Amino acid sequence: MKKVKTMFGLFLVGLIVFAVAASGCIGGEKTTTPTGTQTTPTQSTTPAKIVWVSTQLAPPEERAFVKETLLANFKKQYGIDVDFIPMSYTDLSTRLAGEEKTGKVTIDVIGDLHGGLDYFNSQGWLMDLSKMPKLEGRTFITSFEKYATINGKKVYVPWMSATYVMVVNKKAFDYLPAGLTEDDVIKGTDKWTYDAFLAWAKNLYEKTGKPQVGFPAGPNGLFVRFLHGYLYPSFTGYEAKAFDSPEAVTMWNYLKELWAYVNPASTTWDAMSDPLLTGQVLIAWDHTARIKNAIQTKPDEFVVVPVPRGPKGRGFIVVLAGLAIPKGAPNPDVAWKLIDYLTKPETQVEVLKNVGFFPTVKEATNAIPEGPLKILAEGVTAQSSTPDALIVMIPNLGDKGGEFKNIYKEAFRRIVLQGEDPQKVISELGPKLLQLFKEKGIEVP
Repeated sequence: MKKVKTMFGLFLVGLIVFAVAASGCIGGEKTTTPTGTQTTPTQSTTPAKIVWVSTQLAPPEERAFVKETLLANFKKQYGIDVDFIPMSYTDLSTRLAGEEKTGKVTIDVIGDLHGGLDYFNSQGWLMDLSKMPKLEGRTFITSFEKYATINGKKVYVPWMSATYVMVVNKKAFDYLPAGLTEDDVIKGTDKWTYDAFLAWAKNLYEKTGKPQVGFPAGPNGLFVRFLHGYLYPSFTGYEAKAFDSPEAVTMWNYLKELWAYVNPASTTWDAMSDPLLTGQVLIAWDHTARIKNAIQTKPDEFVVVPVPRGPKGRGFIVVLAGLAIPKGAPNPDVAWKLIDYLTKPETQVEVLKNVGFFPTVKEATNAIPEGPLKILAEGVTAQSSTPDALIVMIPNLGDKGGEFKNIYKEAFRRIVLQGEDPQKVISELGPKLLQLFKEKGIEVP
């Protein structure tokens, strides 16, 4: 993983996920050798069927939606069948490696997460999509576009996304600290900082008589993502590389101070929807999928907002999926038609409605009907569109992923809950964290 990069966004849509892009048909940019040499023969006939292999939308209900709705509509429009093949990342990598090596590529479109597509590109297996026709009628979120372009090469088209956000009960706006407005919070201005969040949490506590902030810090909660993907990059600029830095000490001391105004039941909560609905907290952070029920149940009471910014920027996690075309794909022009179809605003709205993954184009937000989904989408979009966005990807550590999370959890338990010295704890745990990346042979993010 590379150092967390500052991403200047125009837009986004939320949490929990995704969509892609393309328009028109290409005259036939095609790779004919496994070495990556590109030629541009013109395809003379339209195939009856193309192959789309994806690591995403694999669960039975999602697969049914893809085949019975998405691809059925595509066939109605273009008269072309799509063989949708859900596949694990490992199996996809093995198949693609074999096909590229032999020069007998059967896959037309790949759907995968950013990390997988980055790896496939590093092996020279993906086409450069920069010369493909412009995808009309959509504006991709700037930060997503930047991730999709690697070393000057357009590797994939942003397809779907998911993230974690803050939910605010509108009653909480009555207790804003001086210098912070409701508009600052909803739009994610430079005044919406972690210091301002602390002042707001303190105000709420002092004026209501109880802690009004909540986190999913229970046994199965996702609070660990807040630690490594939100606080750490916002305060240090990195997820792990600066784990035991002076800036990290400042971060942990901040969290200790904030925790005085956090509902103590947070350590038992695995998701924040119920605590929000029951009024146990007025402000909560969680994955979009885990706060969706609160928004759907009482859409008039809540607003989804960007997270605060820290000294290094506004760190947040994005799970980003993209669509790519392998080098040597047999039908690149039709593959581009499928990508075009999947990233149209109306298609992305259907994906959000049916499987909960968020669009990657701005126009899709405008196409979502008023109601709970629009509230979620607008919050996700606002977060990813902030000019100080620091987009973070969850490290792909495979079987070491559990150890990665446990190190942050242990630091939180010892420093915040048990009161140990931050420097002592992170100095002890830091080398263990870095060793995980060394063992996997990947760059420390």
